[in-house]
Amino acid sequence: MITRIGGNLRLAVEQPNPHTHQLERDGYAVLPSVLTAGEIAQLTDSIDQVFVDRPVERGRSDADEFRYQMLNYSAPAQRAIGHPRILEVIEPLLGEDCHVIANTAWRNPPEFGGGAWHCDAGPHVPRPRGVPWDYRIPYPIFAIGTHIMLRDCAEVDGPTQVIPGSHRSGRVPDYDRVNDPDFGYEGRGAVAVTANAGDVICFVSDLWHRGMAAQPGGKGRLFLQCHYGRRDIAQRIVTTQDVNHLSQEAIARAVSPRDRTLVGLHSPYFYDG
Repeated sequence: MITRIGGNLRLAVEQPNPHTHQLERDGYAVLPSVLTAGEIAQLTDSIDQVFVDRPVERGRSDADEFRYQMLNYSAPAQRAIGHPRILEVIEPLLGEDCHVIANTAWRNPPEFGGGAWHCDAGPHVPRPRGVPWDYRIPYPIFAIGTHIMLRDCAEVDGPTQVIPGSHRSGRVPDYDRVNDPDFGYEGRGAVAVTANAGDVICFVSDLWHRGMAAQPGGKGRLFLQCHYGRRDIAQRIVTTQDVNHLSQEAIARAVSPRDRTLVGLHSPYFYDG
């Protein structure tokens, strides 16, 4: 647990919230009944309207299933991602000045095909296999993702599946097992994180996770995703091509690919809107 004092991060007195402890220990937690039925309906209507008003933003095969930068287009989305129930869980791990780095709405169809095991942009503290983490040292967490569920999500609907504790591995999932349903870490197997509408699923960005394939009779998934990062992690709500700190002259001088990344012009990757 951390807190910022005088501009620097310090270890904080432990927080009593059990979901914060679970998130730090296991890499994920489910916060029950965060949104009311009225808030769910309002947020769902707002997201549906954004899907109508905003074109697809990425040339991916599933591009019509999501819309980026939701807080820019939806007041209910902006209220939801600032919900006190969410902040009281993540702030002890990211700091009281953590901020939103990405905010995406997802509408996965009933035929949602799932995906491979991965972690989001991490691991942030990479280390080789066979080098254990000293559990006397709190494992640093740099980014936390949340799924604000707007529809019940059972196993038939293709929920997120996680491998508890894998955020502490310092590694990405083994490439030869990224599609293995029996994959695990240190004796712990995969868990399907089912949830009800109004619940919020939280997971550490370094956690090994994937979307499960929907089954016959499934409804697909509907949720607002928000990633929160430490103050030191740059926002990715809009790509650096569109929002940056550069003059046109500096951009013109950045000719090679490394010239561009050096001055902060990065190709879209995890989180980037």
